[in-house]
Amino acid sequence: MTELENSDNKEVLLRATGLTKTVSVGERALTIIKDVDIYVNAGEFVVIMGKSGSGKSTLLGLLAALDYPNSGSVELAGQPLTTLDEDALAAIRQRDMGFVFQSFHLLPTLTVAENIAFPLDIARRPDQARVDELIEAVGLGHRRDSLPSQLSGGEQQRTAVARALVSRPKIVFADEPTGNLDEQNADQVMQLLLDLRQQTGSALVVVTHDPALAEMADRVIIMHDGMIDGSTING
Repeated sequence: MTELENSDNKEVLLRATGLTKTVSVGERALTIIKDVDIYVNAGEFVVIMGKSGSGKSTLLGLLAALDYPNSGSVELAGQPLTTLDEDALAAIRQRDMGFVFQSFHLLPTLTVAENIAFPLDIARRPDQARVDELIEAVGLGHRRDSLPSQLSGGEQQRTAVARALVSRPKIVFADEPTGNLDEQNADQVMQLLLDLRQQTGSALVVVTHDPALAEMADRVIIMHDGMIDGSTING
């Protein structure tokens, strides 16, 4: 069974076919992603693992339409992404996607509450009740008016998790979301992400080196040298 196939007959939310990504390194062309097919079902938690340099973060960027492939296609809920211009992609990211990164990427001049509300503000869909709900859900009610520089690493990532889920996206992409955290904070942040994702019904795609996260996933995809080397269904 290739990664493009879906033996459970569940609704496929994200589908990528024949993805290839080549970059220039000096005078040499380096192919980082090599003809990859992959799918993610609605509401599914998928982990992508592999050694450093295997292409997993590059693949995540292509799936999230943060980068364009040299060839191949990506569809989200039946909507082709690889043929859209940047303005159209930005609108889809705001409405249908959430993002959590290893380095948090919070806006330094905005408070916790303002950072969480930012995706809604950009989309011109303010929802203070939703922001308040998530601030409490991630345990940051006492920090709502604090700036990122005043937060611990765990608090910053909890803010980022709330921001990723605030718009109730169809899918959340996370690149090493616990990589900068100690074990206790990593466990807390990941559990929050899973709990909130379950509440919203969002699919979750996580790139990680952490085998503990892989054990929580519905499916684990292994990358090697720019290709999918294997897939495991948990449960």
